[in-house]
Amino acid sequence: MHSNNKYFKKNKIIPIDNFFQDVLYNNSYGYYSKKNPFGLKGDFVTAPSISPLFGEMIAIWIISFWENLNQPKNFNIIELGSGNGALSKKLIKTFKNFSSFNNSYNFYIYEKSKYLRKIQKTNINNTKVKWISNFNNIKKGPLLFIGNEFFDAIPIKQFERKNNSIYENYVYLDKKNNIKTKLIKASLKNTNIINKFKKFKFIEYPKLGLKIINPMIGKINQHGGGILLIDYGYIKQKSLNTLQSVKNHKKNEVFSNLGNADITSLVNFNFLKNYFMEKKLFVENIVSQSFFLKKIGIIERAEILSLKMSFKDKADLYLRLKRLLDSKYMGDLFKVIFAHKSKSKNIVGFK
Repeated sequence: MHSNNKYFKKNKIIPIDNFFQDVLYNNSYGYYSKKNPFGLKGDFVTAPSISPLFGEMIAIWIISFWENLNQPKNFNIIELGSGNGALSKKLIKTFKNFSSFNNSYNFYIYEKSKYLRKIQKTNINNTKVKWISNFNNIKKGPLLFIGNEFFDAIPIKQFERKNNSIYENYVYLDKKNNIKTKLIKASLKNTNIINKFKKFKFIEYPKLGLKIINPMIGKINQHGGGILLIDYGYIKQKSLNTLQSVKNHKKNEVFSNLGNADITSLVNFNFLKNYFMEKKLFVENIVSQSFFLKKIGIIERAEILSLKMSFKDKADLYLRLKRLLDSKYMGDLFKVIFAHKSKSKNIVGFK
C-alpha cells in the first residue's frame, strides 16, 4: 500500500485541517505520536531550550500576575502542549525561590501526544505536575493557561472567495497516489462564519484551535485567570497560505515526508484578539516577544548573571539572548497575546 493511502482510508477527499490533524496527531502514525521533534537531533528548537532565561522570565511574569489577583491560595497553571518539558521544568525550578507562591500553585500539562507525555514525565520528574486531557478536574481557583508555540501546531482551515462564493481547500489523491488540493464550495455553516470577515481573497481560519480554546475561555470566565500565548504570526490580515513544514531544521515541502516533518501555520493574532473580546475577556496589546521579554526585565537579569561568568559563558549567554530578542531571529516574528478576566490595569509586559 502506498504510504499516502493511509490518510484517505475513510474519505476520498478531506478538508485540509482534518487531513493535517491526522498527519500530526494520529495515535499510530502521527508526527507527534512517534518522534521527539525538539532539539538539535529533532526538527526544531523552541525558546525554552534556546535560553534558560526564557523560562525564568515567564516564571517571574506568572508570579506578578498571581500578585495582581491578590495572591489566591489556589492558583492553577496549565501548560498547553509542553513539548519536551523544558519550559515546565524551568518554571517549577524558579518558583521554588518564592515560598508563598510555591505553596499556592498547582501545575498541569495539557498534552495530546502519549509519546511526548512519556518524554515530559522523564524530563520533568516532579510530583507537583499532573497531566490532563481536559480541564474538568480543575474545580477551584483562577487558571492561567500558557502556550508557547502551541497554537501554530493546530491545523487551520483555508477558504478562498471566488465570484462572491466561498470555497474551502480540500486534499485528495490523484491516480498516481500524489496528494493534490482542490477547492470545494464551503458548507453553509462555514460560509456564514467566513462572511463575517472583511473583503478577502484567501483566509485561514483556526476552527480546530478554537474548539480547543473554548473550554479554556469557559473556565477563565467561571473562575478568573487568563491565557498567555507566545507564537509566530502576524497582526495585520494577510491573504496568504501560511502552511509551512520543517524537517531537520530545514524547510520541507508541505506534502512530502508526511508524518516525519513538522507542519505549522502562522497565527493570526488580530483574529484571536477579537475572538477573546467577543467571549468577554480583556485583551492586552499584542506585542513582540522581544518587547515582552525586555519589559519583564530579561536584559537586566542577563547582566546580573553575566557578572559571575567566564568570558566564554558570557558570550554564550548573550548569543542565546540575541536569538530570543533580535528581529533577525525570533524577536519580532514571535508575538505575545494575553487575554484575561482580571480588572487589573497593571499587567506587566504589554505597555
